[in-house]
Amino acid sequence: MTARRAQHGFTLLELLVALAIFAVLAAIAYTALNQVSSTRTHMQARSERLTALQMIFTVLGRDIEQGIGRWVRDEFGDAEPAMKGGGVGTNLLTLTRAGWRNPLGLPRSHLQRVAYVFADNKLLRQSWTVLDRGPGVLPHEETMLENVRAVELRFLDQARQWQGFWPPPGQDTAMPRAVEITIDLADWGRVTRLFRVPGP
Repeated sequence: MTARRAQHGFTLLELLVALAIFAVLAAIAYTALNQVSSTRTHMQARSERLTALQMIFTVLGRDIEQGIGRWVRDEFGDAEPAMKGGGVGTNLLTLTRAGWRNPLGLPRSHLQRVAYVFADNKLLRQSWTVLDRGPGVLPHEETMLENVRAVELRFLDQARQWQGFWPPPGQDTAMPRAVEITIDLADWGRVTRLFRVPGP
């Protein structure tokens, strides 16, 4: 009498159990990978936002801290203060700054007129190639920061009093002692920075 041959392989029940375990593990792995991907995307967006915020404050600080008391003429020929800003409107801050680099040695001034404008929830920087503008001279404009709810400015005068706009009435000082800028962001709230203005 011959011995019955041993049977090898998986039963249907064992295959179903194995497939169920694999499905559970795959679902756990997918959830973990999806969470890692979402976290990475969120952190990258926050990093880009922080970089943009640091950039605008760096550029603002550079412009303000190199401000100089040189008034200009606008496109209508009217005199415009060396620095003006604050109050109500889209034009936040306009000033003349020194230190405009000229690596190509072009025949132009080292002074530059710049302005910061708040429009459509964006903070824009404008700059002109000439100080005293004529009709049709348009600025170069770049978007510095988006998703901005509001921007507030304060100016510290020579008597160490804060002013809501510059130049204040009754004061002929070309430049304030300092400028405080508060940017209200839709995602991060209010961020304030104080910049010193060079002076005697």
